[in-house]
Amino acid sequence: MASLVNAVVAPLHYGFLVRGLTAAVLVGIVCAVIGTFVVLKGLAFIGDALAHVSFTGVVVALLAGFGFYLGAVAAAILTALGISVLTRRVGVRSDTAIGILFSGVFALGIVLMSVGIKSYTVDLFSYIFGDVLAVRPRDLLIIVALGLAVLLLVSLLYKELLFTAFDPIVAEAAGLPVGVLQTLLMVLLALTVVVSVQAVGVVLVVAMLVTPSATAYLLVDRFPAMLGLGALLGGVDALVGFYLSYYANVPSGGAIVLVASLGFILAALFSPKRGRWLRLLVGQ
Repeated sequence: MASLVNAVVAPLHYGFLVRGLTAAVLVGIVCAVIGTFVVLKGLAFIGDALAHVSFTGVVVALLAGFGFYLGAVAAAILTALGISVLTRRVGVRSDTAIGILFSGVFALGIVLMSVGIKSYTVDLFSYIFGDVLAVRPRDLLIIVALGLAVLLLVSLLYKELLFTAFDPIVAEAAGLPVGVLQTLLMVLLALTVVVSVQAVGVVLVVAMLVTPSATAYLLVDRFPAMLGLGALLGGVDALVGFYLSYYANVPSGGAIVLVASLGFILAALFSPKRGRWLRLLVGQ
């Protein structure tokens, strides 16, 4: 027992590890909260697109000499708004709008990086693949501020967002500003992506948006329970993944996502409601 306690406490003697752990757990919770809507509405592709276009914002920020979070937020939100405009005003399908903006903006980032950036390779690679141990005090403040803002807006507009997500036609007939709420959800998704990339990176952020919530979907029936359980699983996945990363000396983003993926596999196999293997074991 004492050795287990020592193993848990040992990383907490270092400030940068405490910052990393705090950021990872918050990212896991925020991703799962927004991820519940992502799973419900089938927005996983949008999350992936926003993660990649935020990379272009980081490149522009490095070239212009301002904070990369500002560049990432601007790129992600502008792309989210662009997807909404193309879908609602131009009339193209959402997957078409995502493909157009995703490929175009991400290609711009690659070109700008190859032409203008020679000395930021390490920073950009940590952004792509995630490095929660590189979180600085200022980064943690930004992650906390953006994360709490997302959670606050979701809590304040929970009923409206839920109604719009389940049945936008009836919600609009009831007088809700469906277009505004859908755009707001896209903006919240963009902010969540920016919050998450420091911990898990551009490549893996979509996994944290989808996997904890999808796991909760296998275990519970009601949406509020799915949202709450998803947030709990997201935080636990981040916590366990952080310690796995520390003791196994593996990348933090990959470790967190692997833990989340293992949880989903176990739920898929042994869920009392949907676990096929469990039904086979009990002879049903």
